[in-house]
Amino acid sequence: MLTLYYAPGTCALASLIALEESGLAFETRKLSFANGEQRSPDYLKINPKGRVPALVTDRGVLTETPAILGYIAESAPAARLAPLGDVFDMARLQSFNSYLCSTVHVNHAHRPRGSRWADDQAALEAMKAKVPENMAGCFTLIEETMFKGPWVMGETYSIADPYLFVMTDWLPSDGVDPALFAEVSDHHARMLQRPAVQRALAYNRG
Repeated sequence: MLTLYYAPGTCALASLIALEESGLAFETRKLSFANGEQRSPDYLKINPKGRVPALVTDRGVLTETPAILGYIAESAPAARLAPLGDVFDMARLQSFNSYLCSTVHVNHAHRPRGSRWADDQAALEAMKAKVPENMAGCFTLIEETMFKGPWVMGETYSIADPYLFVMTDWLPSDGVDPALFAEVSDHHARMLQRPAVQRALAYNRG
């Protein structure tokens, strides 16, 4: 049995959606960031980074969204969540998810988590002010050069889709109108219609 540690409003939603799509047996453990549960001694034993997601497997704990998504896809080949066996397409998928992880998420984090980079109040406000421009730039690049349609990789749904869904969901709070990106907005709307997404969102609300 897999166990996913997650918190509402975080990128862990992507892993939760992928698990729902996969058909794998899993259970969840919800953490309250408001109560600091991600920094509790018990959780730090599971994930010393003090962040989510963390996936407990029979071989140990996995962290970082791209790694967890890849593990889920390879553990459930029948679900066809990744182009397994096609080394180039798999690398393209990993490239997309890595961009979301290393660039898009980091740009977003400068608004709610600026204290990771600075203590000075003026610097924190400057970082927040830059977030709309940086996020809009990221999504312009995604819309114009990276998104194949109708799904991220083209005709086939993959583990890149729930990850993009989560990042798109953050745009309004980052001061960016998702309607500026027609393809991405259409993707988000279609994601909301998927039963696995609806089940995952129910976990988030529960």
